[in-house]
Amino acid sequence: MSAGKVKTSSLWGKSKDDLMKQLKDMRQELVQLRTQKVAGGASAKLNRITDVRKAIARILTIINANQRAQLRLFYQDKKHKPLDLRPRVTRAMRRRLTPAEAALKTTKAKKRESHFPARNFAIKAEV
Repeated sequence: MSAGKVKTSSLWGKSKDDLMKQLKDMRQELVQLRTQKVAGGASAKLNRITDVRKAIARILTIINANQRAQLRLFYQDKKHKPLDLRPRVTRAMRRRLTPAEAALKTTKAKKRESHFPARNFAIKAEV
């Protein structure tokens, strides 16, 4: 059984194996605390249930964050990414033209530009 609260800052440096071992220990501790609750244990022990549950959540959060970071590195140079790794934007923004598509011109517009270029006027500056 661990004595104090689990600090998130101390978890970030640990390896996945260490985190999984700590998670297993916390879950065992939670089971023991719950059995003591049923058996009518001390109230100090019962207050520890909340701390252990929060510690489990912290450990799982770190594991998931590390896993997502590894997936981001894996899919960094790939053409398609999983939906949960893509940026969160609105539906309209996802359907919007890409900058390359927006810059494209029709054949008619290209012809018009080449046949009728913008005129340059020499304007006399008044003194």
